[in-house]
Formats: sequence, C-alpha cells, structure tokens
Amino acid sequence: MNKKHTLAAFLAVTMLVSCVSTGCGNGGVSALNYRPSMQAAQNAVADETSTGSAAYAQEYLSKDICVIPKDQQSKKNSDSVMTAGASMIVNDTSQSMLFSKNIYKKMYPASITKIVTALVTLKYGNLDDTVTFSHNAVTITEPGAKLCGFQEGDQIKLKDLLYSFLVYSGNDAGVAIAEQVAGSVDKFVALMNQEAADLGCVGSHFVNPHGLHDDKHYTTVYDLYLFFHELLQYDTFVDIINQASYNPKYTDKDGTKHQKFFRSTDRYLIGTAKAPSGVTVIGGKTGTTAKAGSCLILYSKDKKKNGYISVVLNAAGGESLYLQMNKLLEYIPKK
Repeated sequence: MNKKHTLAAFLAVTMLVSCVSTGCGNGGVSALNYRPSMQAAQNAVADETSTGSAAYAQEYLSKDICVIPKDQQSKKNSDSVMTAGASMIVNDTSQSMLFSKNIYKKMYPASITKIVTALVTLKYGNLDDTVTFSHNAVTITEPGAKLCGFQEGDQIKLKDLLYSFLVYSGNDAGVAIAEQVAGSVDKFVALMNQEAADLGCVGSHFVNPHGLHDDKHYTTVYDLYLFFHELLQYDTFVDIINQASYNPKYTDKDGTKHQKFFRSTDRYLIGTAKAPSGVTVIGGKTGTTAKAGSCLILYSKDKKKNGYISVVLNAAGGESLYLQMNKLLEYIPKK
C-alpha cells in the first residue's frame, strides 16, 4: 500500500473508531474535527507500524465538526422518509446530526462540485484579478452542459465570475476560474484533491472544476458537508449563495462593456419552492446530471439563528429533490 492510500485509510478508520466514544448521533455533540496536519500525517504514515489509531486520532482531530459513526446513521424508516440515494442534515451550530443516510457512499456530485472549486478559489485566488476567457474555457461541447456564454477574449473580475459561476452554474466559468487561479485545469484539480485530503475528505476524488460527469469524479454526502462547513467561514461565499440573481459587468476582446443577467438555480431563492415554517434558507448549490440525478446542498437557519447544513444526492428529478430537502428541513426544531 503506498503512502497516499495508507493516509486515506488511516483517516477513514480513525474517524470511525475515535468517534464511537464521542459521537455525533441524534442529539449528540461531537468535539472532533478531522482536519489533519499534513506534515504530521505524513510522519505518521512513514511510521505506520508504530502509530496506533488512537494516537493518530488524538493528534489529528480537533473540535467543530460533527462526526457520525457509520453504524449510527438513521435507520428507523429511513427509506420511507428519504428515497434519494443519500442525504443528511446537521445542526452546524451545535455539531449534532438530525438525520443521515448513506453518507459515506461514493456518489456523483454533478454541479455541487462547484463548492469545492469555490473553496480553492477563495483560498488561493485573488478576487480582484481580471480573468480573460481562453479558447479552452469557451469550447465545452458536452450536450446539455450549462454555459454562462462568455466568448474567447472576454474579461471579467474573478469575484464577478465566481458569483456568476455559483449562482447560474455555468461550466465555462469553472474552466476560466481554474485557469486563472492555478494556470491550468489539471493544476487546479490537483488543488481540489489536495484540499479534500487536508479536510479529511477521504471519499472524494475530482477530475474537473465543474462537475460534468466522469466515472472517476465522485464524493460523499459527508465530505460535501465538510467542504460546505469550511466554506461557511468565508463571508463572500455566504453572500454568493444568498443571491437570487446576479448581474456581472465585463468587457469583450474589443474593450466594449457588457452586462449579463444570471438567475439562481436554487428554487428556494427564486420563490418556486417553499421551506417549512420557521426555516430560513440562506442558499446552497444545486447539481444535475443523468447519472448523478438531482442534487442539492443547503444552508438554513432556525428562529434562534442556529445554522443547518443539509444535503440530498441522487433524487429522482427536481420535484422529488425539493420534496426530499423539505423532509430534511422538517427535522429543524420549530421553537
């Protein structure tokens, strides 16, 4: 077993073993966060024969993450309550799990991938930079791929492009962002996978910045929760996901100024879906492909301003997706 695979195995095993005693099951509160120190993790892998899982957990796990043991996921009537492939809702204020199903199953995320792209961009990019669309960015030819519609040579601020990318879910914007931040799509994808490793997202592997289907591009509900939890530390991200629409300004290759209008793909924000009483939806990210089904990750608040992260993957269409998400939001206390 090589070091990379050994590290992933250590993270997965110690997460499950260690959290049995601390837990984050129904009503429980975890004191764990399995963001590893990469240098320390490498040292542990190099000396794996003398580093036990308990010591590994003690050294690399800290607070502020809800850790859910595999055998403590919701079982009672879970299939009748939630018919989507995988789902979860967590109180992100108290780090307590309200419902979870198949959260460690590797699944296709479709455009929810874009939250990982956002995290890498916010961490490594300069939002004041000007992005110039390359030929590569404007020539996505996959049938049905959603595009912002920029042309080669168009220029736009990275901040405006990131807003457009997340609000409208244009895949061409994802390529342009990747090239701007890392110099190439391949180098950007390497950063995505490194960020996954840094956060302990052991069930994820990415091959592109937008989520168009590839069999080797996958994640888990729990990993998406970890990514989203990290992103909520960025005020810019929270502002972006709360936008029902966005009007970016840009210039074409001849210097002529233009403006576009992008409407959110989130039905809660545009008024075509309604959350349960007492729940305020801040926003999130949708995703849909033939193999991924309909997907949504969401950030919401209750009347006491407690935050909640909820995820639905592989629902059978848009109507089912929002029905399933509302079932998750019903777990939020009304008082």
